[in-house]
Amino acid sequence: PPMAEHDEIKSQHFLKEIEQAIQVANREILNQALPPITRDNIMPLAISVARLRGQYLAEAFKIAENDGGQPPSEEEIETLKKNREMYEEAREAFEALIHVIERGYVELGN
Repeated sequence: PPMAEHDEIKSQHFLKEIEQAIQVANREILNQALPPITRDNIMPLAISVARLRGQYLAEAFKIAENDGGQPPSEEEIETLKKNREMYEEAREAFEALIHVIERGYVELGN
């Protein structure tokens, strides 16, 4: 029925308007919160993620070597977990930054 077609067009139009409003809001908020994104200011974050990934994996190797097949101690697990959380948080932040760059929400510098 034509009524359903009309409703579909109406909801698509509504969603497009919402999407545009969200883009505007994101641009305004993120451009106040962040400097223009450049190679120079994005690389330290990327390097930090790599460094934290290295720490996390190095810790896992260290535990495996030290324990010689025995279960790791609670302290070792706690350290490993802390390293994983730091790595995952940094990685999530980097992925969030890539996402907003892809969406065109942030200004790009030179």
